[in-house]
Amino acid sequence: MFPFRNILFPTDFSPHSHAALKYAAAFARHGAGRVVLFSVQDAKGVANFQSQAEEVVSDPLLKGVDTERILVEGEPTGAIAQAAIDHDIDLITVAMRGRNRLSRAFGSSMAEAIVAESPCAVLALRPPQRDFVEQQDGQIEIRLKRVLLATNFRPSSSAATQLATQIANQLGAELHAIYVVGDYSEQISGIFPEGASTHIEEGRPYQEIVKLAATLDADLIVIGTAVHGSLFGSSQVLGSEIERVIRNAPCPVLCVPAARVMTPLPALVTQVVPQT
Repeated sequence: MFPFRNILFPTDFSPHSHAALKYAAAFARHGAGRVVLFSVQDAKGVANFQSQAEEVVSDPLLKGVDTERILVEGEPTGAIAQAAIDHDIDLITVAMRGRNRLSRAFGSSMAEAIVAESPCAVLALRPPQRDFVEQQDGQIEIRLKRVLLATNFRPSSSAATQLATQIANQLGAELHAIYVVGDYSEQISGIFPEGASTHIEEGRPYQEIVKLAATLDADLIVIGTAVHGSLFGSSQVLGSEIERVIRNAPCPVLCVPAARVMTPLPALVTQVVPQT
């Protein structure tokens, strides 16, 4: 799962979307991989794609990084999810936009929709946040010191647990794991990832996760994503607690889609079955 080899950078060429580029470039450089610059345009935007893409590719952040440019027409969320499958993508990097109360009640943002639909991990950014990519002498590097894994010990968290452990081990970061107590006993502390500093808290999950991330000065939160059908359509939407973590986190959030499992919910031990 890690290091990431193929990173999808969806962009509408706005300054806001550009905020995710350095993370895409840094992970591609670390994994000796590539960045796929991906844009969904209507007929009017097609004419400007080449010049806009050239400007992005010439960014110093991508110096020495293998890049590919892809332009499609269609509905953005579905097109991005399909591109992740078609191009064997390991990671998508997206920047969140602010939303008002009405939009939060009746629909998700584009970034949240991407997280919900994505078949692979999504790094969700909400600038300004704690930044774990540093640029020195024209080079960018990943400088992760602390990774916080938010887990509920259910199958939806198993893939996130594996990925968080790999990232912490390979990048030499501290791994912390938090579980917000519901109905399970404190004996669950024995099934946290090996080597992780464990935290068992009581309260509203997103609040405790965000609070601990701030207390630890965490550079990255890793969380398994669970989705459900929207009341207002057939599209998939994020669970409210996950959405709140993404929107309130003091650092980027790596959202990892659940692996298929053979054990029913709820479960404390899972067996991962490869995706087909």
